[in-house]
Amino acid sequence: MRHLFSFFACILLVTTIQAQVKKGNVTVTIKTPTVQCESCKTRIENYLAREEGVFKVVSDYKRKTVKVTFYTDRTNIENIKTAIANIGYDADDVTADPEAYKKLPLCCKKPEDGGGMKKKG
Repeated sequence: MRHLFSFFACILLVTTIQAQVKKGNVTVTIKTPTVQCESCKTRIENYLAREEGVFKVVSDYKRKTVKVTFYTDRTNIENIKTAIANIGYDADDVTADPEAYKKLPLCCKKPEDGGGMKKKG
């Protein structure tokens, strides 16, 4: 009987811990209108993967969005938007850092600055 009680206590404890971990995860979609190509996608995903609290990043340059899943006790959406801006891309209402934008390869710059993917014709 004692072993049965210990077993159920362990199950309850594990279930509670898992529930608490899931509550701390949030997935957000951030608009990134200045993302132009596969290179932009890779740059954003690699950079955000190193950010504390971020554990999943999916950038879609065709839809111009970045979907980020993170631990709310380690970071927040504003920090993530700022991180994206710090590497040279606009993120929702946060404008890209001008110095970081200058360092982007030409293909990653806005079309009005001579960048973007060239159309095959």
